[in-house]
Amino acid sequence: MNIALAIVAAVALERGGELLYAERNTRMLRSRGAKEVGREHYPLIVLLHAAWLVSLVVFLPRDFVLHPVWIAIFAVLQVLRIWILVSLGPYWTTRILTLDDAPLVRTGPYRFLRHPNYVVVVGEIATLPLAFGEIVVAIVFSILNAGVLALRIAAEERALSARRSL
Repeated sequence: MNIALAIVAAVALERGGELLYAERNTRMLRSRGAKEVGREHYPLIVLLHAAWLVSLVVFLPRDFVLHPVWIAIFAVLQVLRIWILVSLGPYWTTRILTLDDAPLVRTGPYRFLRHPNYVVVVGEIATLPLAFGEIVVAIVFSILNAGVLALRIAAEERALSARRSL
């Protein structure tokens, strides 16, 4: 059980570091005139991810078996997450911010996918609970995440549509 708690703690620390990086980028983008879109659903995203982390601990079976294949998949997703952060650089935030004069990123994973970060998140939300044998947590949070992502992606597409036509 200690290994599972250590993994969840490491993920929580990593997410905390991302939030600090995102907040720094958010301040910089806003100082350049960035506009936020989808602000109304942002608290849902924060709540979902916090509840997911808590659920991983609360529903951890006492006699859990760590499934190394799911851990390996989760590790690959973390590498992809880093690739996304590096590709977006100062434009990566946890919010939807758009600058009229900023170029659309078309490098890194954005050459292949329109929303690679969301693909990674979908994978993470399913794989980490599965690594701990928490099938119900994987299913419930995957369904909740799908609902939130539907709102998020629609808002992001609206925000970016004007810039794509330039």
